This record gives sequence, C-alpha cells and structure tokens, in this order.
Amino acid sequence: MRVFLDTSAFVKRYIEEPGTDKVVEICIEADSLVLCVICLPEMISTLNRLVRENRLSVDDYQKTRDLILSEMEDVEICYVTPHVVTQTMRCLETHALRAMDALHLGCALMVKPDLFVSSDHRQLEAARREGLKVMEV
Repeated sequence: MRVFLDTSAFVKRYIEEPGTDKVVEICIEADSLVLCVICLPEMISTLNRLVRENRLSVDDYQKTRDLILSEMEDVEICYVTPHVVTQTMRCLETHALRAMDALHLGCALMVKPDLFVSSDHRQLEAARREGLKVMEV
C-alpha cells in the first residue's frame, strides 16, 4: 500500500500525541510512504515550536531531528513541479484550504496514493472530494 502523509500526520510518528499509535501502524503496514517536500521543514518548525514552549528539550529535539533525517532515506518525496502547482492552485480555487495544505493535497493528487492520511479536517474533506481514500489520525 502506498500511503501519503501530510505533516500533521507524519509528525505523530515522532511526537507522542493522539493518533500516534495509528500512524505508527500505518507506517509499518505501508509498502511505501510519500511526503510533500515541505513536510520536513514543517516538522522541524513544529519541533522548534515545542522547544520554545518548553514541551520538548533541546536534547530530545536533536535526537528526534536526527532520527527523522535518517528515516527520510526510506521515504518517497513529491517535489513541487508545474503539474503539482497546477493541482495546488485548482485545489485552492475549489476548496477552503490554506496554501500549504493545498500543496500537500496537490502532491497527493499527482502521486495517486492508495491512502491519504492527515489530522486536518478541511484537508481530509477536500481530499475525499478529490477522490482520494482518506484516513484521519
């Protein structure tokens, strides 16, 4: 099974929060994981926010960052191409999405995953309307 995870879902693989068990299970069962190229910067941003909020120690941040970077070798990355941009703009015109959420969806529409995973309700509804099989975590 080819699974596309947006940042709100993929970060749960590394930070314990509601939905973490489900994401870990999906990642184990998947034949391949696909992420939008912006997923890694968004995750690093999230981790740094947690450090600033004293919810994650600097040491834990560094360990988590290093783990994410080492595991990225096993993940397929969808890059921003003219076709992805076209899909993203169409999604913005069709659905009530923020730009980065639409970019995740634009990438997913290009790679045609078996499953689209997110914790963003608006993004999941847009993905469902676009014909993707979705899972909320």
